[in-house]
Amino acid sequence: MTQQKLKCLRRSALAALITAALSQNMAYADLSVGSIFGQTEKGVTISVKNLQTGLKRELTSDNSGRFNFSQLPSGRYQVVANGVTREVNVAIGTGTPVNFSEETTERIAVVGSSISPIDTSSVESSTVFTAAQMERLPVGRDISDVALLAPGTVRGDSGFGKLASFGGSSVAENGYYINGFDVTNARTFLSYGRVPFDAIGEQEVKTGGFGAEYGRALGGVVNIVTKRGTNEWKFNGSTVWSPADLAASGRDVVSRSGEAGERSYYSAYRSADEQDELSYSLSGGGAIVQDKLFFYGLLEGKKDSFDSYESDRSTAGENTSPNGLAKFDWYITDNHILEVTGIRNVEETDYVEYLNLDEEYFTGRHGNERVRYTERNGGEILIGKYTGHLTEDFTVGVLVGRLTNDSDYITPDPLAGDDCPLVDIYDQDTDDVIDVGCWNNIDVRSLEFGPDNDERKALRLDAEWRIGEHTLRFGYDDETFTSRIAGAEYSGGVFYRRYTPVDFEDSWNGVDIPANAHVVRKRTRTSPSGRYEVKNSAVYLEDSFYVTDNLMLYAGLRSESFDNLNADGVSFVDASDMIAPRLGFVWDVDGDASSKLYANAGRYYIPIAANTNIRASNWQYVTTEYYLYDGVVDPTTQAPLQLGEKLGDTLTSGRNSSPDPATVASANLEPMLQDELILGYQRELSDLWTGGVSFIYREVKNGVDDYCGRQAFIDFAEDQGFEDFDADTLATCIILNPGEDLEMDMDVAGDGVLQRVTVPNSYLQLADYKRTYKALEFNFERASDNGWYMQGSYVWAKSQGNSEGLVNSWLESESPGLTNDFDHKVFVDGTDGYLSNDRRHTFKLFGGYELNEEMEVSANLLVQSGRPVSCFGYAPFDVDEDEYEVFERYAASSLYCRNVDGEQELTQRGQFGRTPWTYTVDLGFSYRPQWMKGLLLQANVFNVLNSQRVTEYDEKGDLSLEDEGQNPNFLNDQNYQSPRSVRLTARYSF
Repeated sequence: MTQQKLKCLRRSALAALITAALSQNMAYADLSVGSIFGQTEKGVTISVKNLQTGLKRELTSDNSGRFNFSQLPSGRYQVVANGVTREVNVAIGTGTPVNFSEETTERIAVVGSSISPIDTSSVESSTVFTAAQMERLPVGRDISDVALLAPGTVRGDSGFGKLASFGGSSVAENGYYINGFDVTNARTFLSYGRVPFDAIGEQEVKTGGFGAEYGRALGGVVNIVTKRGTNEWKFNGSTVWSPADLAASGRDVVSRSGEAGERSYYSAYRSADEQDELSYSLSGGGAIVQDKLFFYGLLEGKKDSFDSYESDRSTAGENTSPNGLAKFDWYITDNHILEVTGIRNVEETDYVEYLNLDEEYFTGRHGNERVRYTERNGGEILIGKYTGHLTEDFTVGVLVGRLTNDSDYITPDPLAGDDCPLVDIYDQDTDDVIDVGCWNNIDVRSLEFGPDNDERKALRLDAEWRIGEHTLRFGYDDETFTSRIAGAEYSGGVFYRRYTPVDFEDSWNGVDIPANAHVVRKRTRTSPSGRYEVKNSAVYLEDSFYVTDNLMLYAGLRSESFDNLNADGVSFVDASDMIAPRLGFVWDVDGDASSKLYANAGRYYIPIAANTNIRASNWQYVTTEYYLYDGVVDPTTQAPLQLGEKLGDTLTSGRNSSPDPATVASANLEPMLQDELILGYQRELSDLWTGGVSFIYREVKNGVDDYCGRQAFIDFAEDQGFEDFDADTLATCIILNPGEDLEMDMDVAGDGVLQRVTVPNSYLQLADYKRTYKALEFNFERASDNGWYMQGSYVWAKSQGNSEGLVNSWLESESPGLTNDFDHKVFVDGTDGYLSNDRRHTFKLFGGYELNEEMEVSANLLVQSGRPVSCFGYAPFDVDEDEYEVFERYAASSLYCRNVDGEQELTQRGQFGRTPWTYTVDLGFSYRPQWMKGLLLQANVFNVLNSQRVTEYDEKGDLSLEDEGQNPNFLNDQNYQSPRSVRLTARYSF
């Protein structure tokens, strides 16, 4: 072979491997491994060998000449059949095709039929990003930033952090996996167990069409495999720095509420904020025993700091928490593999809070120190996995995992000042309320309880059995998620309200008092500590059946069970045997894996979050007492020094025991589910280019939320002839399926005896829960050749309905499934429209170009249309209505808003247009000097043009509950794109 031909062959093989790694494929249905499949002659022995670990497997092609090596750890493999050798790359969750048929043996094109990036073995939709690709591209060091490169994903509301919305779903409807273990935080679905970013080997982003072994997600799945040791010992040291001095300033927002000539008051003040991030890591791995036992480990240190300024206070923070990962892979034999992974992902941030001097606002500097504390989040993850190839045709897998996570645990506990009681003064002449005294923390956790903690324990059993033209996969998974929550009380255990004296005789709580008397209200509030469990389990069965050599049919069935328990261990939501079918096909159009037509239809369920257990089944007990006192108060706390005569009896509200589970959730409650349909086509466009198009339709068929009104039940009881019904015996809110009749237990007769009743939806007047997503996705890529590569997508999408999903972006509340959306009919009125995650147009383009052997430039472009803008106001209840007392504490969250004339009127979702189009350009530069092999120097500039266009307007239409004027800041700017920032990296591999 000539030198030129050898060079071309090497370049083509390299390009094929990169293409396979970058390609937007249909993924092989597995949690943390991939596969090699293909075609040769009947009865041929095919062998594969992992070129990095020496793992070997061998099998014989079937009567049709097909072969499939499943459950392969990702990496580079050599495939041999009939004396012909191929080298391919196996990626997580992806089937890699290799064709040994005679007519294609000589074809070794970049994306030809011998080595092709088009996976014709599965109906799933996914994109795989390797560690090398994530290192080369200017992308954030967070798995959500990487997920946002995939088509069909958009960034969620900033109030939820960096989370992504997949296919029109809310950010609380995704699943997150590490090495096959589900690490999603089941308390809120808004966080997940993390792995040090430099330890990620590959990240798969599933955007739809998951196989039956996946469940408990309606949006997308982020699936990570960590790096692992190989036969060659390798080490890496790195430093990554995002200096505050090189970042542009954020934009301030001047409030419109100030009068002319006054000093500017800011709705948002960001220009003085600073953030500096520094991380450093040392990693390494290799063979403890050649071809048998491997180790990989990473230690990460950091020094992240920030300074954040508000109107009259500020905060400084620093995080120096070390984290790490250790992974062992034991190839007991080539057919039996044992993996153990341990991860520490703790974030301990030291905070110092400052208070400005009186009458000093927006100074951009720290004032007097108020309090110091440390906040802890995160914990540890331990994963064990066994894979056994018992025969050529039968494989089993067993996975056990445990995750622990502390949530916002603050030490010291209690903080300084937590023993100081709350005090305010009520002016009986003006009805004004003035806070005095401490007011450091309103709610104080129960002492000595320890951290609020979550724990997940899981077991998975999977099997694969190949029978003729059928590949059967079946399994079982079971998990228990436990949340421990500390109870709370007022700071100092008590809340005093002092009333200004009046110059006439008065009556308090049924007791007459003289003129000019000093009266104080003493209130206590208690909620208990508790332990709450969610138990989820599922069984699944799926069959991939080759009807012909080119046509594969897929059928899957998953049965889900969810069980939510209160603090007493009693179920209040128990849903069993929910059937989720999945159907699809893949047609290898030309028979050489150069193009495919595919379709997938499926049903998906998501469980009820553990936070629902806590909020719905917890209790709160409040006592209120009135006293006379002599007017003398503590000079520091402003609390009365000594209480005198008690006025009347002690008043109580709430309850001091857990509510009966049958009173907090509908007895016929069905978990939230979504149906999905995907139809797509993907093909080679040339030796270097591939492209595809797909249509996606998603529809939520059954939503879950809570209802908090009272009048509907009062009317129902009255119509049923129950004259002694007391609405105060109801739970605060009741979990139901909006639009459906409510079956529950109620004390309708007022005799303390619960009766099962059905309250027709005609009383509640709730619309059905609606959310649909329709999209056309176009994706394309160019394999690396002549020093450059590129990948991109354009998505046209519509997301509409009357509910965003498990969370509400406007309220930014971290209580999934307990939004305000269906708390009463008035919160549903006008809501049918385009939802918060609706982005009509999204264009993504990223890639790189090698300037020479040492230098490379890369870029990442995002162009996106804006989100709908609405007007939110307070619930339109008159003060004399029964519902007023229930909803007066609510924020502005209905679409009844005050117009410029101060009149309250019903508006429609999205009535006030959209935010502007945004564009972001990120650039990267990499330098690998030839004079020092293994050294990498990088500079990445994010938002290089410093585009800071509006991403959110102030959508609050009402000024306050009592004020009849329109909010002067309505439609004022509220949030902008993140300003320009720079990340510098130095990495040395040896």
